[in-house]
Amino acid sequence: MKPARQIKLGMFLRPAAHHIAGWRHPDAWADGGLNFAKYVEMAKNAERGLFDLMFSADALTGERYDRDTLSRTSYVAWIEPMSLLTALAPLTQHIGLVCTATTTYDEPYHIARRFASLDLISGGRSGWNLVTSANTSEAQNFSRDEHLSKPERYRRAHEFVDIVRGLWDTWDDDAFLFDKQEGRFYDPDRRHVLDHKGEFFHVRGPLTVSRSPQGQPVIVQAGASDDGRQLAAETAEVVFCAHQTIDGAREYYGDVKARMARHGRDPDHLKVMPGLSVFVAPSRQEAQDKFEQLQNLVSPEVGVALLSKYIAWDLTGCDVDGPVPVVPQDRGAPTRSALLSDTARAEGLTIRQLYQRIAGGRGHYQIVGSPKDVVDMMEHWFAEGGADGFNVLPPFFPNSLDDFINLVIPELQRRGLYRLAYEGKTLRENLELPRPISRYAGSATRSRAAE
Repeated sequence: MKPARQIKLGMFLRPAAHHIAGWRHPDAWADGGLNFAKYVEMAKNAERGLFDLMFSADALTGERYDRDTLSRTSYVAWIEPMSLLTALAPLTQHIGLVCTATTTYDEPYHIARRFASLDLISGGRSGWNLVTSANTSEAQNFSRDEHLSKPERYRRAHEFVDIVRGLWDTWDDDAFLFDKQEGRFYDPDRRHVLDHKGEFFHVRGPLTVSRSPQGQPVIVQAGASDDGRQLAAETAEVVFCAHQTIDGAREYYGDVKARMARHGRDPDHLKVMPGLSVFVAPSRQEAQDKFEQLQNLVSPEVGVALLSKYIAWDLTGCDVDGPVPVVPQDRGAPTRSALLSDTARAEGLTIRQLYQRIAGGRGHYQIVGSPKDVVDMMEHWFAEGGADGFNVLPPFFPNSLDDFINLVIPELQRRGLYRLAYEGKTLRENLELPRPISRYAGSATRSRAAE
């Protein structure tokens, strides 16, 4: 009998806090993004909460605010995620280790090698969050004056991920013989040379890292545009997304899963996990008090700069208590810009009200309430076809993560919506994702490397 479907959870790491003013809270680890010992505690706490994975986002440039505004924000310096997760791997046992790497400013061979190595080090717990880089300023750190166009970035990404997966299939599971008697270290028929030649890349291979304990690391993707949805449907096994309503979540969920089916993929082989910012306390009023305390710490100049970034329109000099201006949507702006503009118009929000709305979740759904309130919402989205789980954004560390683990997790477990213990040893096993079959499996002709 197939077990009942359960909610999957990711814990979204972020330097100091997810709420824009979280680092200013009296109990916050303001230096959390710079202090490895505190990352260790975050990881162990998330594992105590039985999270499927922890996710470290990344960008290859800092925020582009003015000098004074930037000095009032915490997202300016952090430990490089791959180094961080590699260091955390031996200090954890079960939790998945997922981080971002861009297809626009990196190379397929490097990505394949790093994530395959992390999978070996962690015993099968690595995942790659594939991004095409939305930050145009990243180009200036890689000897380019301009960011690649969106269509070009996505064509490059499709080719990039196919190469990475091909490199991950370099070695069969039984390739290594270690036959001392015969002097044969591996079976040459079980080593495959990709020899890819495409629009953007020429990559010969083979990869110098053995096959992953998971077969391949888990592919994670985030994207709400049509191009992003298509990339997720064709390549992703976990998708992070942002929605303000269950209707929006359901539409996205149904669309991406339908696209998967059209590409011959089983829709159950993708876990859709919207972002969720949670302010929880034993009572609704206590939670509201916590929320207001952080909201009151948002500096107006930081709030305006944050909102300007997310709607891709400079609001400097506008009346913060005036309406959000109508922002043109035909200029290549990110999809979240339209989402926020539509929300502001539908609810009649001022600039201040909208930047306060996104201060905690940066466009992700935000809930303030008791454990029952939070789990009611999570169960509703889960049961009504809006989510397979959630990527949780603690407003600040460590308190917000502890509150979620101590208050929300037990209520999820009481309702039978969440595990009581880890089911497997690998990230794939815990996410209930299949182990990929090598593209060379069953091939009558084995590739032979020309040395």
